[in-house]
Amino acid sequence: MNQPDLGLRVTELRQQKGMTQEKLAEYCEVSVRTIQRIENGEVEPRPFTRNSLSNILEFDFGSEKTNDENLWLALLHLSSAVCIVFFPLLLWSWKKDQNYKIDQQGRAVLNFQLTMIFVLLPFILAVIFVPNVLTLASQLDRQAGILGDIFTLTVFPFLPIIFIGIFTVYQAVFNTIRALSDKPIRYRLSIPFVK
Repeated sequence: MNQPDLGLRVTELRQQKGMTQEKLAEYCEVSVRTIQRIENGEVEPRPFTRNSLSNILEFDFGSEKTNDENLWLALLHLSSAVCIVFFPLLLWSWKKDQNYKIDQQGRAVLNFQLTMIFVLLPFILAVIFVPNVLTLASQLDRQAGILGDIFTLTVFPFLPIIFIGIFTVYQAVFNTIRALSDKPIRYRLSIPFVK
């Protein structure tokens, strides 16, 4: 991991552990100014300091190849095209401790996936239950001319599912391109469930 991601990750992990910069500097046997410069992204830590940070913060700060990072980011974002949380969750949990970008963008993908599932759920339930209710109603009153209503109510839940599907595929491709171009990702309409 390289700067500025490394500095951001050091700051985040230090704060999660409730450590001050002074305490972290003491544990790493470096000056407080060195920790400040690492966290601000001003310097790359030396191998000894990088290893100390890895041990104390319990995180692998090893340098990953950018191509490998890009591959995982692409897989992560493209997996959000299908509203099955399992795939992005698996990729994120596997790689989150090894790469800051994958950790941060994985959270965004999971939040988007969970939001889309909650949006889709009523329409999926409508597809499952409405036809059964309408079939029963049509058997009770065939003369009332409700067959057109049955068709409308049966087809209606599929339209939002199709639009949401198109929207998720668009968001997945759009954010994959942005992630590979080192631009900030933006998942629209996403509720931050995973922080």
